[in-house]
Amino acid sequence: MNSLLKVDNELNIKVDAFRQRITGEAENLVASFFPNKLLELDHFLKEIHSEINLAVPDPILLSNLHDGLEVNAKKRKMEDGTGEDKVAGTKVFIMPSGMMKSNAKLVDLIEKVKPEIRTLIEKCNTVKMWVQLLIPRIEDGNNFGVSIQEETVAELRTVEGEAASYLDQISGYYITRAKLVSKIAKYPHVEDYRRTVTEIDEKKYISLKVIVSELRNQYVTLHDMILKNIDKIKKPRSSNAEALY
Repeated sequence: MNSLLKVDNELNIKVDAFRQRITGEAENLVASFFPNKLLELDHFLKEIHSEINLAVPDPILLSNLHDGLEVNAKKRKMEDGTGEDKVAGTKVFIMPSGMMKSNAKLVDLIEKVKPEIRTLIEKCNTVKMWVQLLIPRIEDGNNFGVSIQEETVAELRTVEGEAASYLDQISGYYITRAKLVSKIAKYPHVEDYRRTVTEIDEKKYISLKVIVSELRNQYVTLHDMILKNIDKIKKPRSSNAEALY
């Protein structure tokens, strides 16, 4: 029996230490990290040029099989049973200039934005845990402060979800662009495919600017919301009400 109590006491000490660590980290995030980060992102947003020069990819020149490409000389063919003309693509084994690289400017910008997204998710998770640990046991009445805590947790969870969706958008961009580049390799004679790559790159560039702006705004919103309600978040029930139970 004594050994069990000893184990319980040791676990309680470790849990209390964890709570204190989360409390210290979260309070520092709200008081210092959030305002500093929003200013940093605001500066970063201003550094992103309003325009970016994205050239249309050069057409793929096809000559013969020795260049690594097999060309179907018959450009149009009749499908059996349909009677409709169809443009035949090029069977691609290797690109003349080697690997078709990603847009270097966008890749560089993406690699700067992704750590900011991950940071927001991690910091929101810490603050969310802190607020959840401050929520008192369920009781009847005097739950206005608890509702503020729950709304704060809900807002933090929403921000986490939105930030995670930004990462999905980035991976989706690479997949979409890769499919389009494959079309360019297969149909090098279609100029619209090449121009569409530029359109996708420009759209992603604008999207990245919007993401940075949203990250900054989320830090502003969270900082403002938590500071305005800090008393209720830390102490959701008054001492007089607690004495009644």
